[in-house]
Amino acid sequence: MPPLPADEARRRLAAARIGHLATVRADGRPHLVPLVFVVEGDVIYAIADPKPKRGLDLVRHRNIEVNPAVSLLVDAYHEPWEGIWWVRADGLARVVEAGDERETAIRLLRAKYADYETWATPFGAATVINVERWTSWTM
Repeated sequence: MPPLPADEARRRLAAARIGHLATVRADGRPHLVPLVFVVEGDVIYAIADPKPKRGLDLVRHRNIEVNPAVSLLVDAYHEPWEGIWWVRADGLARVVEAGDERETAIRLLRAKYADYETWATPFGAATVINVERWTSWTM
């Protein structure tokens, strides 16, 4: 099946409300988590937010520190299968504790997700992914 045109693949990924972020643990095992995010050009931003979790010391951040290679996948699945698609962004991620990139992440996420507008800090570190490759598929 054909890939989506590059601009359409980026648009669909950017419009998605949730994706799944794949990182690699230090021992080589995969780690996959749902992720809310924003896209600006070839950069994807996410933030450790106050949603209930064990804390702001996230496994995905520890994984990125050891191995920055990540993938973010979004998809649309329904039956019948006509029109299903997926887009994957592969790149190198960094964990940003403070500064302009972290503030950019918070600002952009607040614009996309209404819940972020009502939350004050404590936001944790930002995940900044520089996309190196966009891959897609559609029926």
